[in-house]
Amino acid sequence: MNSHSGTIGRWQGAGLMATTLLGTGVFILPQMTVNIAQGGALVAWLMLTLAIIPVALVFGRLASVFPHAAGPAYFVEKAFGRTAGRTIGLIFLLVVPMGAPAAILMTFQFVDALIPLDGWAKVAAEVAVICGLFLLNLRGIQVSAKLQFGLTLCIVGIVVLLFGVSSTKTDLLATLGQYSQPEIPTMMLAAGIAFWSFLGIEAMTHLADDFKKPQQDMIPAMMMGTVLVGIIYVACTLLILIVPTDKSLAMIGVFDNLLGGYGSLVIGILGVASGLATVNVYAASAARLIWSFSSEGILPRYFAFKNDHGVPTRALGALLSVMASVIVLTYLTGQELEHLIAWSNGVFVVIYLMAMLAAAKLLPRSNWPLVVLGSLFCLALGIALGASMAYVLVLICIVAPFLWWQKTHISRKQVIVTPE
Repeated sequence: MNSHSGTIGRWQGAGLMATTLLGTGVFILPQMTVNIAQGGALVAWLMLTLAIIPVALVFGRLASVFPHAAGPAYFVEKAFGRTAGRTIGLIFLLVVPMGAPAAILMTFQFVDALIPLDGWAKVAAEVAVICGLFLLNLRGIQVSAKLQFGLTLCIVGIVVLLFGVSSTKTDLLATLGQYSQPEIPTMMLAAGIAFWSFLGIEAMTHLADDFKKPQQDMIPAMMMGTVLVGIIYVACTLLILIVPTDKSLAMIGVFDNLLGGYGSLVIGILGVASGLATVNVYAASAARLIWSFSSEGILPRYFAFKNDHGVPTRALGALLSVMASVIVLTYLTGQELEHLIAWSNGVFVVIYLMAMLAAAKLLPRSNWPLVVLGSLFCLALGIALGASMAYVLVLICIVAPFLWWQKTHISRKQVIVTPE
């Protein structure tokens, strides 16, 4: 690896990490966890932030030693073979039809704060956004990394301002006493939902070659970004617990109560902009992953097509069609946003656990304490998610045998056609 070919430094990496993790959930997930665990949500966020650190360290060390654009799929393939690695790659791809609609549903909670929508009108607007993403990407992805970073700075600035104002009102802390003692089952359930906030840690492993000094800067960047995001979520959770509000979107009520109004406008615009940018990036990236798998023969060759601007339009169209279908089915079946989040989180629990097991095989034994802590965290999170793990287990039961058959079938075909 050429140490001079990268452009990302330590602080830029920390900012990129924070930008990736904050995404759509910073103004929504704390409220969801409070609804589940009340005062225990604060403990859940603190525990989750501490527990994710070993996982981030292991990912950082794997990326430093084995830099590769495929990230976790490459680590698993190197440790356990091609079928295992490609299984991880495909289930990551198949989380998008659940994760991206969940992000859109989150985004539309902010849209409701600006333009109230309900019923089929809301579903139609959500599907229209998906169609807009297709049109937006026809000439290539245009989302600016600087714009996304600017949004993150605005979000951090708003949270710091709100927390600073609340700290001057010491009477607010007395409201914490009204909550009952935290209960472990509800705290675990809240942590299972809150895990959504840290999805994206693995994304930094794809960027190892883009760091100027990956072995010196990558792990500190990941640590700073992870801890910063954890602090922001803890602060938002504390604000929701201590500032009374009757708003459906609690952070808007917190903003209004502490700063005198305009919460719907400020929080709404930031939430919509951040949500749409995040969904657009994930849709564009997943479409390219489909194209890559198609080019390698893992998926049908139909998707191995790009337009004149290098956009895999067939893959993008298929992906967005599935996302639109999930949005409609979610409305028809009355599924809650929490279900989509939990199903998506289950996929990442398996991906993270397999990366930890790969690290046990690929990294020196001195890393085993971190690997054990990371693995225990993943297992505990899987237990907390409970029945929501069924989605990823079904995916594995379908994808792994298919890839094994495909590998065996191709090998046999090559043996048949190879002349003696």
